[in-house]
Amino acid sequence: MLFNDFAGYLEKLEKISSRLEITKVLAELIEKMSVEETDKGIYLTLGQLGPDFDNKEFNMAVKMVLRSVVEGTGLSAKEVEKKYRAKGDVGLLVEDLNFRKDTPIKYSVTEIFERLKIMADEGGGGSQERKVARLSELLLTTSNLERKFISRMVIGKLRLGFSEKTVFDALSQMTSGGKTLRKELDNAFQIYPDPGYITQVVKERGMGGLKNIKVKTGVPVVPALCQRLNNYKEIIDKMGMVAVERKYDGTRVQIHFNKNKNEIRTYTRNLEESSPMFPELQSMKEWIKADEVILDCEAVGYERATNKVLPFQITITRKRKHDVAETAKAIPLRFFVFDILNLDGKSLIDKPYFERRKVLVEVIKGNETLVTDELYKTDDPVEVQKMHDKFLKEGFEGAVIKMWNGEYLPGRQGWNWVKIKEAEGTSGKLSDTLDLIILGYYLGRGKRAGFGIGAFLVGLRKNDAWVSVAKVGTGLTDEEFRNLKKNLDKLEVKKKPNNYLVTGTLVPDVWVEPSVVVEIAADEITKSPNHAGGVALRFPRLIKFREDKGPKQATTWKEVEEIAKLSVN
Repeated sequence: MLFNDFAGYLEKLEKISSRLEITKVLAELIEKMSVEETDKGIYLTLGQLGPDFDNKEFNMAVKMVLRSVVEGTGLSAKEVEKKYRAKGDVGLLVEDLNFRKDTPIKYSVTEIFERLKIMADEGGGGSQERKVARLSELLLTTSNLERKFISRMVIGKLRLGFSEKTVFDALSQMTSGGKTLRKELDNAFQIYPDPGYITQVVKERGMGGLKNIKVKTGVPVVPALCQRLNNYKEIIDKMGMVAVERKYDGTRVQIHFNKNKNEIRTYTRNLEESSPMFPELQSMKEWIKADEVILDCEAVGYERATNKVLPFQITITRKRKHDVAETAKAIPLRFFVFDILNLDGKSLIDKPYFERRKVLVEVIKGNETLVTDELYKTDDPVEVQKMHDKFLKEGFEGAVIKMWNGEYLPGRQGWNWVKIKEAEGTSGKLSDTLDLIILGYYLGRGKRAGFGIGAFLVGLRKNDAWVSVAKVGTGLTDEEFRNLKKNLDKLEVKKKPNNYLVTGTLVPDVWVEPSVVVEIAADEITKSPNHAGGVALRFPRLIKFREDKGPKQATTWKEVEEIAKLSVN
C-alpha cells in the first residue's frame, strides 16, 4: 500500500468519533494492506514503531521538527515558531506550509516505517542533526497529507484516540463480520502483547494461527492483577483454599532470564522494558537452577542495616536517576518473587498456583536479592483477616489472596487473585485507593500562583471516552506542585480532546494528554451531576504519583462501580 493512501485512512480515522465507525474503517485498512506490511501498518496507526515492549523512541522534541520545517520551507526560524504557536499542532503546521519540493516519491507503508525506524535508531554525537536531516528529507519528498501524520508520529502525538482493543474489534469484524472473535484475540494478546504480530498472523493464517502463539522468554506476559474484595468470608466462599501473601509497596517487575543467550530483560506492568534499572540482576545466573525462566515479582527498596523495606517513593527513584549504578548502591533492591510463568521454554501459566510455587522454590537458590516471598495456606476467613492485620502492622499494604488451585490469569480476570488494601485504615472512607489519569490542570492562586498550578482534574476511561471524577488540590508538597507543572507542560494540548467529557465549572485552564497516573484516596464515591460519568470522589487527595503505571493500568470503570457499592455498604 502507498503511504499516501495509508495517510488517507489516518485522516478518515482522525475525523471519526464513533467507535463503531472507527472499527469499520480500520477493518477496511487491515484488509487492504498486504500480509508483509500489516504489522508495520498497525504499529503506525498506534503511533508506534513496534509493540509496547519493544517500541523504539524517536526522542524528537517539537523544536527539532520545527528545524526540519525551516530547512524544508526556507522560512526563518522565527516565522516557523510564530506559525506553530498559532496552530498549536505540528501536523497542521506542515500540512499548510509550502515546502521546496524535491522529486516526489511514492513511498510504501513499509518504506516509511523503515525510514522512521532508522531515524529513531540514530544515537551518539550529532544524532539530533541527523534526525533533523532525515526528517527534512521525508518532508520534502512527501505530500502535505503524509507530512501531517509523519510529523505527529515523530513527536509521539498521532492522537487517533484508539488502542489495540479497537484494532482487535476491527480484526474480528474483518474476519467474522462482528465482535465474536474478540475474546480469542484478547487471550492471545495477554500472553503475546504484540497487536501488529497478532494481526499479521490472523491475516496470513486465519484464527487458527493463534494456537501457535505461546508464552515466550523475551516477550512479556500481561501481568496478572487483583480484584477487590473486603469481606473475608466472601473471599473464602468465592475462592476456597487460598494462599495469603504480603502486598508490597514496590514496583512490579517481570524478569526474563535466558542463560544460553546470557540475556536478562525486565519489564514493567506497562510492558515497557526496564532492564537498565536493575544492574543487580546481572548475577542471576548464580541464583537460578534453570536455563530459562520468566519470573513475576515486586522490587522493593530496603535498608541494609535494618533489613526493613522502604516506601514506594524511595524505591521508584531508581527509575528517575541517570546514574543507576550509584543509586543501586544507595538504595539496594530486593526482588520478592511470587510466581513463575515459564521454565526452560515451557509455559507454566496453565498449572495450578501450588504447583508453580513448588517449581519456584526449587528454581531459586538462596541469596539476598532474589527471594521467594512467604505464603500462608488457609481456607479460614478468620485466619485471612489475622494475616491481613499482621501485614498492615508490619508496614506492608495488606494482603494478596490467591486461589490455591488457580491458573496464572493475565490481566484482571475472575476471582483468582484478590487484594485487601486499606490505605486509610479508618472506617467511613474508601477501602482502596484509585489509580486515575490527569486530564488537565487549573492555574494557581495565592501561594500556588508561583507554581503555575493550583489543582488538577483526574478521570478514567468509560467506554470510548475519558470522564472526570475529581478535582484534586491536596496531598502535594510545594516541590511536587512545581515538578508536576513541568511534567504536564510537556503534555499540554491546545484544545479539549474529542473524547474528553468534561463540562461547566470543571473545565480546566490547561488540557493535557492522558498520560500521568496518580494514586488518589477519597472518603467515598457519590452521585454527581457535575461529572459526565455521574459519580465523583468526596474529599479526594493525592497519595502518590504512579510512575510505574501507564493509562492502561489505571483503575477501570467497572472497578469504580464495584468500589462505589462497597462504600455504600
